[in-house]
Amino acid sequence: MSNRLHGKIALVVGAGSSGPGMGNGKATALAFAREGATVVCTDVNEAAAKETSDLIMAEGGQTRHLAFDIADSAGVSSAVASVIDEFGRIDVLDNNVGIAKVGGVVELEETEWDRVHAINLKGPFLTMKHVIPHMVAQGGGSIINISSLAGIRWTGVPYSTYYSSKAALNHLTRTTAAEYAARKVRINAILPGLMETPFVTESVELAGAYAAGQREEMLRKRHAQVPMGHMGTAWDVANAAVFLASDESSYITGIELRVDGGISLGF
Repeated sequence: MSNRLHGKIALVVGAGSSGPGMGNGKATALAFAREGATVVCTDVNEAAAKETSDLIMAEGGQTRHLAFDIADSAGVSSAVASVIDEFGRIDVLDNNVGIAKVGGVVELEETEWDRVHAINLKGPFLTMKHVIPHMVAQGGGSIINISSLAGIRWTGVPYSTYYSSKAALNHLTRTTAAEYAARKVRINAILPGLMETPFVTESVELAGAYAAGQREEMLRKRHAQVPMGHMGTAWDVANAAVFLASDESSYITGIELRVDGGISLGF
């Protein structure tokens, strides 16, 4: 690593992993720390946030952890204030929180629609709401919203909440980027394609939708869907996030960076 984020304070929301292994947020927090950032690892599950923070400390990185519900405005506000009180600034905000519920508009329960949108869309709205004023005051910053390829196309699984919430997040990212570009706050989205992370491999619903509950067959089918022949890993998302967090991307804002092995090309 080359200290590309040296001296930066990074807030990674969703830095825990939803199951054994390496999720996008966990890998991103580690990658940020390895590049010299001080990383605040957050998750609704405090133990998951602490696990990532402990991994960073074991490598000699600078970190702390905290827990809050991204859909709760008071909780988000308090968490952001605690980071500002301790470090004086937030240079990077990485929004990694997201859930999916299989079901089209006919099958889906209204309560599930509300729950998924509260986390996937309201959550990033709230973190940006409370972080952007500090970034403006300090002269700039970088915000990275982890969206999905599902925000721009059908991916073979009927989950209307995930499609709609990620599509809305894409447009919220673009329009907010335009609003704050002159004030040096860059806002970009990463669109992972088919990834092999705990979010996927531990999903009973996805295994059911792909292969009648057969996990290995589901993974085989997902690998085969990708032009490169394999799904991506959390490190692919993390490496993209490092670039967007660093000064190397200082002239980039409002983009949707596809990290998808070519699947968006339509093969």
